[in-house]
Amino acid sequence: MASISIFSTPNSAASLSSTLSSRSSQSQPKCLIGFKTCTSFKTNLASSVPSHKSHPHTLRGALLIKCSLPVGNGSPPKRTTLHDLYEKEGQSPWYDNLCRPVTDLIPLIEKGVRGVTSNPAIFQKAISSSSAYNDQFRELVQAGKEIESAYWELVARDIQDACKLFEPIYDQTDGGDGYVSVEVSPRLADFTERTTEAAKWLHKVVNRPNVYIKIPATVPCIPSIKEVIAHGISVNVTLIFSLARYEAVIDAYLDGLEASGLNDLSRVTSVASFFVSRVDTLVDKLLEKIGTPEALNLRGKAAVAQAALAYQLYQKKFSGPRWEALVKKGARKQRLLWASTSVKNPAYPDTLYVAPLIGPDTVSTMPDQALQAFIDHGTVYRTIDSNVSEAERAYKAIEKLGIDWRFVGTHLELEGVDSFQRSFDSLIDTLKEKANSIRLVSH
Repeated sequence: MASISIFSTPNSAASLSSTLSSRSSQSQPKCLIGFKTCTSFKTNLASSVPSHKSHPHTLRGALLIKCSLPVGNGSPPKRTTLHDLYEKEGQSPWYDNLCRPVTDLIPLIEKGVRGVTSNPAIFQKAISSSSAYNDQFRELVQAGKEIESAYWELVARDIQDACKLFEPIYDQTDGGDGYVSVEVSPRLADFTERTTEAAKWLHKVVNRPNVYIKIPATVPCIPSIKEVIAHGISVNVTLIFSLARYEAVIDAYLDGLEASGLNDLSRVTSVASFFVSRVDTLVDKLLEKIGTPEALNLRGKAAVAQAALAYQLYQKKFSGPRWEALVKKGARKQRLLWASTSVKNPAYPDTLYVAPLIGPDTVSTMPDQALQAFIDHGTVYRTIDSNVSEAERAYKAIEKLGIDWRFVGTHLELEGVDSFQRSFDSLIDTLKEKANSIRLVSH
């Protein structure tokens, strides 16, 4: 892994604290959902429209997610499968992307999105490919900010603004939903204490009740999860690729709640981000290498099978005397969050990592591709535990073929951490180049 480089910590979180109303968002924003632009509209999170029947069909081309324009006396937004997902099956659809302007999220909130996840790769793409960050970055450079410190100020503003948009959902659900996630530096994945301190610092900087601080589920960071939870900070545990590591994450959450000393645990929440599609990407390659008819028949089944078993583990761990004692203090379950839900293999259905993983008290965070597909032709009914025996058979069959699930988890974790570190390093290099250009112009 890359060598450690600790970011500079600003002296005061107040330097980052500014609301949407105090920024240039006074002007009429535009909504850009990856395809076309349209005039922004007023957010209306309450949906009382009766359910419409869904008609599954093949998605042709990119789905245009249109903005609802205020018409007449203000008609409510059209109901989508995302509303049904939450209201009928108790699963929260989140959006796995974030960039400026954050008002781009408004039409998605109208369509039923209830939270946002981000990661270093998302910010690398957003900041390096957009001019929307240039003015703030120029001000930071001219003020003498170090590059990494400037990076965190750019990120914090986006997270704060997104938190503001999702605050109504957070309030309506009494802190049960409406979260925005931001990850600690990926350079810290091998460092327990530094991750703990970075999480505390980032939580203080963003200073929003509905922010999730993302911490990777690496072995060194498991104790960090416990410590941060014990400190009363809500956490999104990310990069979980195996059942064994997932169980360790749950235990860290429970340990943290017990160690917190808080009489009211209701405001300390967490999600466990269990990655899906990347599991198939690796296991499919191993199955193809084996090459037998049995092995080839198991392609595309590993990820969903393991996820279904993770849900069984979730139900087991969040029951019984230990959990009931925490519930008496207001504790909330650490929800399973399905991450990496975009389909990597074009031969597979485009809702493969969403449709079979629908269940109560879970979250599905979807990038554009998966979100568009599910809105367009997704169907909503409880599937996560509809065929557990089949999931168990697939999981064991893969193991019997000589594929070690521990190897799969470890390999994907290293790959994931390395990918985020490369994205982070690339962005820092890009910002250094921009800063040098700004300084040359200034002189």
